This record gives sequence, structure tokens and C-alpha cells, in this order.
Amino acid sequence: MAQAMRSQPSISLLATDGKPHPLQDVLMAVTLVFGAVACITAFWDNLHLLTSWTGLIGILTGAYGQFISATTRERFALIIGLGASGLGFYLGMAHGGLFGGWLG
Repeated sequence: MAQAMRSQPSISLLATDGKPHPLQDVLMAVTLVFGAVACITAFWDNLHLLTSWTGLIGILTGAYGQFISATTRERFALIIGLGASGLGFYLGMAHGGLFGGWLG
């Protein structure tokens, strides 16, 4: 039981290995924010430009974040953000797409 009483210097909410991961944490936060914006704006048809672009950026940042992620907590949050970004992106594409008639 001696190991149970050992004090841990600092436990980060986002890093389970005890090391700081600033780039991964920023990518995770950006993916979650873009995913939330894409999901929320997908409810309105006339916001398809915002929805599709934020969804696309969320997908790209989430994919890169998954590529360099180090802990399970980061991967879990990135998957949530990726799912929300993908949903928003696909609904934005269905309502008018990335350019919305500007190119043709």
C-alpha cells in the first residue's frame, strides 16, 4: 500500500502520463469548438457556408490531433469533436456547400 500513498506532483486533466501536451491540448480545444459551432449552425439552412467551413476545419484539425495525440483522454475528446465537425460539415454540404453558388 505504500505506492497508494505516494504523492503525485501534478496531474493534468488532459494528460494521463503526467507530461504536458500543449499542442495536443490546443488541437483538441480547437476541434471541439469548431465541432460545436458546426453542429449548432447546421440547424439553419442559410448558414451553410459557416457550417461547412467550420466543419471542414474541425475535421482537419481533429485528424492531425489524432495523428499526434499521446493520451486516451485527448483521443476521446478529439473523436467527439471530429464527430460533431463531420455532422456539421455534411449537413452544410447538403444545404449548399462550401461556396454556396459563388463559383457557378
